[in-house]
This record gives sequence, structure tokens and C-alpha cells, in this order.
Amino acid sequence: MDPKGYTTRHLLLPAIVVVLCVFACSRLHAREVLDKNPRPSPFSDFRTQSPGTVHHIKVGDLPLPDMSNSPDNGPSMISRPANAWPKVPPGFRVDLYAAGLKNPRLMRTAPNGDVFLAESHAGTIVVFRGVGSDGKAVQTSVYATNFRDPFGIAFYPPGPSPKWIYIANTDSVVRFPYQAGDLKARDPPQTLASVPGGGLLRGGGHWTRDVAFSSDGQIMFVSVGSHSNVDDTDDNPAEKDRADILAFTPEGKNKRVFAWGIRNAVGIAVNPMTGQLWASVNERDRLGDNLVPDYITHVEEGGFYGWPWWYMGGSQDPRHKGKHPELRDKVITPDVILQPHNASLEMLFYDGTQFPAQYKGDIFASEHGSWNRRARTGYEVIRVPLHGRGKASGEYEDFLTGFVTPEGDVWGRPVGIAVAKDGSLLVSDDGGECVWRVSYLGK
Repeated sequence: MDPKGYTTRHLLLPAIVVVLCVFACSRLHAREVLDKNPRPSPFSDFRTQSPGTVHHIKVGDLPLPDMSNSPDNGPSMISRPANAWPKVPPGFRVDLYAAGLKNPRLMRTAPNGDVFLAESHAGTIVVFRGVGSDGKAVQTSVYATNFRDPFGIAFYPPGPSPKWIYIANTDSVVRFPYQAGDLKARDPPQTLASVPGGGLLRGGGHWTRDVAFSSDGQIMFVSVGSHSNVDDTDDNPAEKDRADILAFTPEGKNKRVFAWGIRNAVGIAVNPMTGQLWASVNERDRLGDNLVPDYITHVEEGGFYGWPWWYMGGSQDPRHKGKHPELRDKVITPDVILQPHNASLEMLFYDGTQFPAQYKGDIFASEHGSWNRRARTGYEVIRVPLHGRGKASGEYEDFLTGFVTPEGDVWGRPVGIAVAKDGSLLVSDDGGECVWRVSYLGK
């Protein structure tokens, strides 16, 4: 104790109070600055889409669920206005490659450059060959008919000389003998595997089935979407073998679940650089405008991606509150979080040589467009940079846009993506019943 009777504690207390006041005031000032300059919302819609615009949504950006805010805002398709045309980044050009199609959906390119397309609801597979001086297909042929909502197409074995073409109906996988240059099926199809079939989303579940092969040709992957929006799979037997990516032998044997909790992996593809399976996924609805985001991600064997109990890591769906807490720490957060309700469909890894070098190996994916969001989102093709390493860092950018008028009317809906033999990008549009071709002309 000093001569005046003050202890050290008495001397320190005022100093501590001053420090705490300064800290509190600085926090208050920082909060005021943040309030005046809030971080721009990572969520966007058709009004802010523009080729080259970069988006990066993070898990921390997600709002709380709002089950009262889920509008039904499906598009009423209009004919393409006279002054409307798809928009692309500088140096690129868009031509109409093929028109007058019937529900054109997924596309895949054969090693010889022929492009196979599923006219899904027509039950037909067609083939396009070549690119004319006018940017249109030189030849179109009907490969085969009488399918049941065909979607996925794959060539087997992987490599330059496939012997089979595989087609995924909504309820089965079939294959045809194939030789390079075939424009017509050689023989009737062989049925290899049965999978759960589906109807339309609002009345019987997701119906698209994609098919792809591992790089070594040993595994056939088949994606099967859920039967419902968010039914508890413990109680609904209709969800058996759904909301999964299934794995078979190339002959359709030894079925197993490769990854699960994936509501609807519409498009799947194997990364040629890493050998990893990737998927373009439609997530669940009815939790608000900005939940739950669609996503694009590599798929881990045995991986669990949350549906129906969890989403985007450890966020629980309030409709299943308290269920399966043991799974919370097992939920894999996807690589690239997209706008909620985008309806992300087919995806591919760009392997052409026409586009600038920085596009090599990047992902292109079609965003079919929302039906339950107040301001429309999607209706575009996006690019996901993989930085020459085969890995995403979370961002994506608008690439092909312009399918929605300033008034919000829709005249085009991208579905399929394929790389033509000359390196241009083909995009099927089941709203405009056509295929667009994006070519690079240089600076």
C-alpha cells in the first residue's frame, strides 16, 4: 500500500474502465460504418446477369429458413422477341445451330465429333454432324426412337473408339452397339439396369437420369433424383435408391450407392484431369427465395450431401427438426454454391481448343431457371473456373445470358451442353426448341 492508502487494484480499475469504453465505442463506430456500407448481397437474379459477372456465395451468406416465402412463379414461355438474342462475353459469337426440335435436353459428343441429343418427352435420340458456314448443323439424323423420357447419353469404353452408346431412360439404362460415324442404331437396345422411374416434379418426382463412366471404364454412374421435395426417407419407401448417385459395372451389375443425400444430380461428368466424379445438383424448395442453393461439386465415394435432413454442411431443414443428429458432421459442403432455385442441369469440362487458353478444363453448366422465386434466377449458362488444377474455389461467372426480357418474360431455357468438334459450345434450349452455338472469334 502506498502512503496515501491506495492499492494497485485501486489504480488499475479506472484504467480498465477507460479501455473498455474505448473498445465499446470503437465497436459501435465499426457497426455504424458496416450499417452504412453493407456488403452487397451475394444473391442475384436475371436483372443483374451479364456475361463475365462473377458470383461467390458462401455458407455464411445463407439466410434463415422462411417457409412462408415460397412463391409459385413459373415462367410462361413467349416466342423470342425480334430484338432478342443470347449474350456472351466480348470476342464470342452466338449462332442458331438447329431449330424446330421437340423438347431438346441433354447432349453428348461422340469421339468423332457427332453430337447426340435427347428429345426427352418425344422419346427420341437425334444426331447432329458438322458445322456449316452459316453456323448450323450440316446433317441431322434420327438415331433411335421409342425411349421412355431419355436423358443421359454416354459412350463406352472411354477413349477414342467406343463400342457402345448408353442411353438412360427414366427407369432403365440401355445400350446399343456403336461404331464411329453411326447415324442410325445398328440393333435393338439391350436393357442393362433398372432404376426408379419418375414423373414430373410437381406430380411424381424427378425423372431425369444421367449416365457416365469412370476414367478407367470400371464403374457406370447413374444419377437418380428424389421422388419428393423433402420427404423423410425413413418413412417414404418411394425414395428407395433415389436422391443418390448409383454405381454399377458397365454391364449393369452389382448395384450400390456411390453417394447419397443428393436431391437431384441432373448432370454428372468425370473430370478428365483428376478422375473425380462431379455433379450439377437441384436442391430443395419451400424454404424461401434464397434457400436452398443449387450447387456444383465433386462427389466423394460414400459421401453424404444432406438431403432431406440437412443442407450446406450443418444446417438442419426445419421440417425435420431433431432428426438424425448423428449425420450433422457428415454433411459435405459442395464446392460451388449457386443461386437458389437456379435449376442447374447438364455440366461438362471444356476440352476444346477454340476458346481462350484460360477456359481449358473449366466447367460449363446450364441453369434452366427458377419457378419458385419472386425474382427469376437462372436461365443462363455459367462457367466455373478450375484454375488449370481441376479444382474449384467457389466462384462462378455468367457466360451465356439474355433469355429473359427486362419485363421478366422468358423465351429460352438452357438444358444441354456439348463441345462441338471445332471447339465451339453447343447449348440446347427446350424453351426455344433449338440448339445455340457459341464460337470464339478473338479480340
